Amino acid sequence: MESLVSTEWLANEIGASDLRIVDCTKHLDGSGRDAQAEYEAAHIPGAVFMDLSDLVDTASPIENTLPPAEKFASRMQSLGLGDGSRIVLYDDSAVKTAARAWFMLKMFGAHDVAILDGGIAKWKAEGRAIAQGKETLRHRHFTAWKDEKNVRTKADMLKNLHSKAEQVVDARSAARFTGEDKDPRPSVAAGHIPGSRNVPFTALYNADGTFKPKDDLKKVLTDAGIDLAKPVVTTCGSGVTASVVLFAMHLIGKDDTALYDGSWSEWGSDADTPKETGAAA
Repeated sequence: MESLVSTEWLANEIGASDLRIVDCTKHLDGSGRDAQAEYEAAHIPGAVFMDLSDLVDTASPIENTLPPAEKFASRMQSLGLGDGSRIVLYDDSAVKTAARAWFMLKMFGAHDVAILDGGIAKWKAEGRAIAQGKETLRHRHFTAWKDEKNVRTKADMLKNLHSKAEQVVDARSAARFTGEDKDPRPSVAAGHIPGSRNVPFTALYNADGTFKPKDDLKKVLTDAGIDLAKPVVTTCGSGVTASVVLFAMHLIGKDDTALYDGSWSEWGSDADTPKETGAAA
């Protein structure tokens, strides 16, 4: 299975015994939208709902921190996602949350994971079948396992300021990156990590919500000053849209990448971390 699948492909595969379809929609606080209620009102037939707001480390003071392996495995088993499943993710979120689910599933050991290109919006626009209510699948074993080689901590990012071993790519909007727009959280400073580059995640999509072709993705990244021959760590507000940039890089064959999980919610709330404003140098 490819990492990015089309609505046509999914329509042809629905009903396969090893296929699991997952609605991973999560909305920004203050959006006035309820992802669970929207799922129950309309979802792709056979899809289960993954509650990303629950898939966090509740012991961490930083919002949206990656959960412990045992918690993640337990939640996946209860959804019917297990070892050997082919998993197709989609969302209907402004911040493209399927990419966050993709990153977590890969980190926690799932092998065959894809994102539905264009999400449920494209599926609906094509007049394809929609289901209502909740779906439940039989529990399947999901091995509790975690590989953090593609995760960076604040300590790693501080070291990288001096070593410059990894390029830092910020997925937030240009106005948030430059500091023109203040952070929506009152305790978090404006600006960005010194030396980082800005690739707003929205620049990676076509107008219909599908990903841009590979050559266009490469151009977006190189135009932002990124050397595709060198390692990259991505950041954003809280590790969600940074996952979109990671997925786009994966699509072009670049996997020497990592996620700064704490992202700006951690960096910007620490008075001792250095910060920059203005455009990237």
